[in-house]
Amino acid sequence: MLPLLRSLPLVTLAELARQSQVKSYNKREVVLNKGVAPQHLCFLLEGRLQGVDFTMDGKEVGTSFVDPLDFFGELGAVDGELHPETVLAIAKSRVLMIPREAIRPMLIAMPAMAEALVLRLSRKLRVAHEQRRILGLANPLQKVCAQLTILSRHAPSSDTIPDMPTHQELAIMINASRETVTRVFQLLQGKGLVLRDGNNLKIQKITILREIAEGQRESP
Repeated sequence: MLPLLRSLPLVTLAELARQSQVKSYNKREVVLNKGVAPQHLCFLLEGRLQGVDFTMDGKEVGTSFVDPLDFFGELGAVDGELHPETVLAIAKSRVLMIPREAIRPMLIAMPAMAEALVLRLSRKLRVAHEQRRILGLANPLQKVCAQLTILSRHAPSSDTIPDMPTHQELAIMINASRETVTRVFQLLQGKGLVLRDGNNLKIQKITILREIAEGQRESP
């Protein structure tokens, strides 16, 4: 069950299912385009997505990740304004799309659903503030450690980041090159701060990562 829709009665869920559609996307395929009028509130069923924007010189900068069962495109669904970012599939993904005109009356009539949406928006705003702080850092090591602490904080277990983003995806998030991110990871792994476990990343010494991220320590 999708968390946002958990409070809806079965008859309402059935009606939403009738009006909705599921689309599949390949890796690097665009799911939502920035500047397009909103048509749906979207839910990620499988895979992984990344919100991206572009600097004035056209450089791609990551803004957020979308994990399974999470929703996105909610700003446009609520206020009808254009989408503020592009959403890309960074793995093969399946997305449920519910028409905006079907979901919006429920946000007004269902307090529990409206509260869930507001809490999600609050969380996204806090993460956005953290991402802006990272972009203002000059030290690549500090940037990577700060990004890892954010990912670990929102993971089910703080000592393991599941389905760890690739070095390229992290590079987009912190406005650095993939090669720079790779060098930082080699250092962190060599010092025993992190450990690769298949697609997951185990955080071995979260305290040191946080100290580097907060500028209290210059090296591992």
